[in-house]
Amino acid sequence: MARSVEEWTGETDDQRPPPRVRLRVLERHGYQCAGCTRPLTGTDHWTCDHKDALINGGENREGNLQPLCDWCEPPKTARDVAEKSDVYRKKIKNHCSLRYESANPIPGSKASGWYVPMRGRPQRRDKR
Repeated sequence: MARSVEEWTGETDDQRPPPRVRLRVLERHGYQCAGCTRPLTGTDHWTCDHKDALINGGENREGNLQPLCDWCEPPKTARDVAEKSDVYRKKIKNHCSLRYESANPIPGSKASGWYVPMRGRPQRRDKR
């Protein structure tokens, strides 16, 4: 009879899973990368990645971890960051009644503060 093991939960978001937890995560996924399902051998480098990213509200617990090889981890991280910025932009627009202002507005747009008359040099808009 197998004994049940309590699920590991990190005390903080920065706490890394210990080796015993990493091994359990790898075994749970059949020693395969969760992204490309490539078999992971002892010489492969892999990351214990969060299925639901911490920046998107995921928890630092064993059930939220998956093994990702070095090829699958960077695109997943990029998707997580893009999702976070998209959610942030929507929150600002819908819930805070604030406008999202770009750090680099398009030259000539109202946000840039400059305009170019038909003939002549660029001029600053009057702030009214």
